[in-house]
Amino acid sequence: MSLFAIADLHLSLSVDKPMDIFGGWDNHMEKLTENWNKTVSEEDTVVIPGDISWGMNLDEAKADFEYINGLSGRKIISKGNHDYWWSTVSKLNKFIEENGFGTIQFLHNNHYSYGKYGICGTRGWINETEVPADAKVLAREAQRLEVSIQSALKEKLEPIVFLHYPPVYGNESNYDILDVMFKYGVKECYYGHLHGRAHKNAVCGVRDGINFHLIAGDFVQFCPQLVV
Repeated sequence: MSLFAIADLHLSLSVDKPMDIFGGWDNHMEKLTENWNKTVSEEDTVVIPGDISWGMNLDEAKADFEYINGLSGRKIISKGNHDYWWSTVSKLNKFIEENGFGTIQFLHNNHYSYGKYGICGTRGWINETEVPADAKVLAREAQRLEVSIQSALKEKLEPIVFLHYPPVYGNESNYDILDVMFKYGVKECYYGHLHGRAHKNAVCGVRDGINFHLIAGDFVQFCPQLVV
């Protein structure tokens, strides 16, 4: 039994949004399916932090969720910047129940336990506070991350954080998000969002006491990455 993670699946089974127009995304669904089947067993858990489906609503995303549900293991999904189908948690859970997608759960203002670890996280946001609207969203995301981590700590679990947006990039740091992780002694952080040429400035490794991992689909060659 193992814990894996991979972000940015960018599925589009019901909408016309081919990813092969971008470098490194040729036949990415076929690669993902093959790698997932070789790597993940039914007893494993996979965290998918954002950019799951190009569907604009749950009806358009249904085929993508059916595909994910059919893959091995339990899947824990959080929101990315392109997940326009995302709704309230109650509506998401109803959608999962009505369609029999029993291998899928949502990470939002909560955590999930995995052995001695707490799977925590939120979407995150861009490192911009000059624009009031962005500052408001960023503050809300930092609060959601804190709620998630606190819920894990209440159960005496060691938090592992999964974000969509990178909290560090090149020499830039998003301290609204980082300060929450510093406050609670988070040691491991996994994130996605960065593609193509953006990979060169990704932070992979330890910075300020946190071990950062980029797990965007194209960066990890569409293969779920072992966490623990």
